[in-house]
Amino acid sequence: MLLFFIVGLIVHLVFFTSIFDIYFTSPLVHGMTPQRTLLPPPAKRLVLFVADGLRADTFFELDEHGLFRAPYLRNIIHTKGSWGVSHTRVPTESRPGHVALIAGFYEDVSAVARGWKENPVEFDSVFNESTYTWSWGSPDILPMFAKGATGDHVFTHCYLAESEDFASEDATKLDTWVFDHVKSFFRSAQKNQTMLQKLNEDKVVFFLHLLGLDTNGHAHRPGSREYKDNVKKVDEGVKEMVTLIEDFYGNDDKTAFIFTSDHGMTDWGSHGAGHPSETLTPLVAWGAGVHHPRENLLLDTVSAEWNLTSLKRLDVNQADVAPLMSALIGISFPLNSVGILPVEYINSSNLFKAESMVTNALQILEQFKVKMVQKKQTTLSFLFSPFSSLSESQQLDIVRRTRSYIHGGNYKEAMDLCRALIDLALQGLAYYHTYDRFFLGISVVMGFTGWILYVILIIVKTNTNVNRDSSGHRRMISLAVSICVVSTTHSSLAAKQGLPLLNQIVSWTILAFSLVVPLLSSTFLFQRLLSIFLSFVPSYLLLSTGYEAFFPVALSCLMFVWIFIEQETLVKQGISFKQKLNCIDFSCSADITQFRQLNLDDTRRAFFLVFFIVTAFFGTGNIASINSFDPASVYCFLTVFNPFVMGALMMWKILIPFILVMCSFETVQISAQISSKSLFLIVLVISDIMSLHFFFLVKDYGSWLDIGTSISHYVIVMSMTIFLMLLSGLGYWLTTKKIAFRRKMKHHDT
Repeated sequence: MLLFFIVGLIVHLVFFTSIFDIYFTSPLVHGMTPQRTLLPPPAKRLVLFVADGLRADTFFELDEHGLFRAPYLRNIIHTKGSWGVSHTRVPTESRPGHVALIAGFYEDVSAVARGWKENPVEFDSVFNESTYTWSWGSPDILPMFAKGATGDHVFTHCYLAESEDFASEDATKLDTWVFDHVKSFFRSAQKNQTMLQKLNEDKVVFFLHLLGLDTNGHAHRPGSREYKDNVKKVDEGVKEMVTLIEDFYGNDDKTAFIFTSDHGMTDWGSHGAGHPSETLTPLVAWGAGVHHPRENLLLDTVSAEWNLTSLKRLDVNQADVAPLMSALIGISFPLNSVGILPVEYINSSNLFKAESMVTNALQILEQFKVKMVQKKQTTLSFLFSPFSSLSESQQLDIVRRTRSYIHGGNYKEAMDLCRALIDLALQGLAYYHTYDRFFLGISVVMGFTGWILYVILIIVKTNTNVNRDSSGHRRMISLAVSICVVSTTHSSLAAKQGLPLLNQIVSWTILAFSLVVPLLSSTFLFQRLLSIFLSFVPSYLLLSTGYEAFFPVALSCLMFVWIFIEQETLVKQGISFKQKLNCIDFSCSADITQFRQLNLDDTRRAFFLVFFIVTAFFGTGNIASINSFDPASVYCFLTVFNPFVMGALMMWKILIPFILVMCSFETVQISAQISSKSLFLIVLVISDIMSLHFFFLVKDYGSWLDIGTSISHYVIVMSMTIFLMLLSGLGYWLTTKKIAFRRKMKHHDT
């Protein structure tokens, strides 16, 4: 028993850890070639403001006095830049939000194991691709982008972690710290020639992480005065920073500015889930290379609530911000980015927009290619199935056509093709990322199923008198093989590849042994009935086309219920020779001297037999009609038309439910010590009454369906008695007979 529990513990630990291999693996790949636009970019530098925890509605809506809550940025929207809503993904946390904004991909859930404090997998980012990046803000966010950066070109300035105090009366001091240190940085840079040289390079990024709103939201709720006042403080700080930076660079109009948020916040001060208050964040862009405000031509009720219906709203996915920043300053798109460049934000030539979209498409296509190669290397060649919607020839064709459109000045068509290529590449990435998920899932399901069945066998073995049946395994296997054969056969036929020869051989083998396998099992009641069920159900499954495959399972469960009900009625009748079901041996229960005379309850048993026989026949529809024949039923055995073989197979399928009913009736008859011949007399009376009833319902008018149905009902009932006698003989043979193999006796020398 100790060994059993140890094995069980190990099995469940394996099952537990399996979910991490199936669902929680990183989508990132490495080894891509960087892609960037060769045309001169519109901006030399970029400033990114991220107001942590800022909701879109709080930012855009008017306050209780009808005034703008962020007047400076609101003026930017009306006079200088473009605006929209950035749609985040769950989990709406600070780290995944910033990774999406700066690296262009959505953080995989494996990062939760480290509380999003470290990088489980190194990744590329806008900061890493920049010439230099200076950042100020929280120690929870900034270091992770410096850690993954190559070389010494990403600089971080963080306040102490203890400063992030939710109990603080005024968390705006976190934002004030950032603004003050940025001012100090530029003042000191004016006196440092080396720093001035770096700051005047192209492709420079400044990142200001503003955590005050998030801290105030958690502490006081987003509807609080502290939170709303913090929005005004941020707006004032952004205005001050923009003026400072523009003055520093002599108003050269080469600086692009982006203001956004990593996530929103619920009314009760939390975030992490998918409520719109958490997933909708503001996005405002202006400066070099950013499009000026445009008139809105579409009715937008949300914009109307914010008094912004006159200005065009450009919504993006959060990961789209990374390629936007990359295009504006002309750096390589982050290698792991899945963002799609929002070209409507860019104010540049159509050629630059088209080339930037090509760069975006090639960058995502690079990930697809690497992912495909890696998956192909870790998969057996004959099992590997490539993503069919984006073959190598299709890739080359789309790229060639895109270049042709650009050379011809058809920039819109080129960008549309790029978008199509991006969509296909993203689908392919998702395909290869989840490539093994189905097979791993099936393995775990089979493992769970096997373990559960093993435990059930242990329970049965230790708590009942049922002996071990060595043929049972051959039977938790024929059923599993049948399911596999049906699935692979229909998949092969759907792909127009014909019936696999192996499947055909297996199907005929299972069919041939279905009558023999029950005779190899013990003749004790439950073991023999289970053996019959597990022997015939695979054959029925191979001849099924859909939901009907569940019919013999449901019918067998109903038969077991019937057996137990009939057994319990013996108690109420006070029959002294009532036996325990698990002790009944079919081969030893045919002694005619033990049979008793019929009583009124036996009429019920006979009626139930007739009822279940009719149910077995019509349970999945009127299969008596030739019009209901579906050739798909025999596809596991043959696909070439052969009416005699197909007809024989369909007749066997029809017989299987009858056999299950008759074997169950044999059990009821033996457990109640009734003569089957006597019961058939009652069945004869019932069937004759039914025949008389259907005799008066026979029609010689109406449709062919009406006429044929009325005749078939009568013929079926008339044939029932003869049919039941034949089935009774088959049921008796299946339940009582056993094939025994003689073992050669060993002789020992004395």
